[in-house]
Amino acid sequence: MTQLDWRIELVPLAVSDVDRAVRFYGDEVGWSVDFDHTVHEGLRFVQVTPQGSACSICFGVGLDMLPEGSSQFIQVVVPDADAARAYLQERGVACSEVAELDWGRFVYFSDPDGNRWALQQIVRPG
Repeated sequence: MTQLDWRIELVPLAVSDVDRAVRFYGDEVGWSVDFDHTVHEGLRFVQVTPQGSACSICFGVGLDMLPEGSSQFIQVVVPDADAARAYLQERGVACSEVAELDWGRFVYFSDPDGNRWALQQIVRPG
């Protein structure tokens, strides 16, 4: 039997204001806005990718990927929670203190639409 590679490459977000979301993820958080195209009136697709990630997020108008008013919770693995927090703070993004848990060190932040992010530094037991 042939082994299949399963790669998650795109996660949709629901946003109420696409331009505000582009500014938040592109300008504030500093992620790459890979694609922002209005196909026609009522259909706009935006794709944003964090540095070093094989997975992107998308949002827009007329995509019908998520129910209106819904939100996501996405967890991202980072090499250093303190560095990730410092990066967000330097860019003016409101975020939590580093939470020390048995299964990792976490920093949390949210976008203006309530989509929540957990940045996890994996900690392996000694």
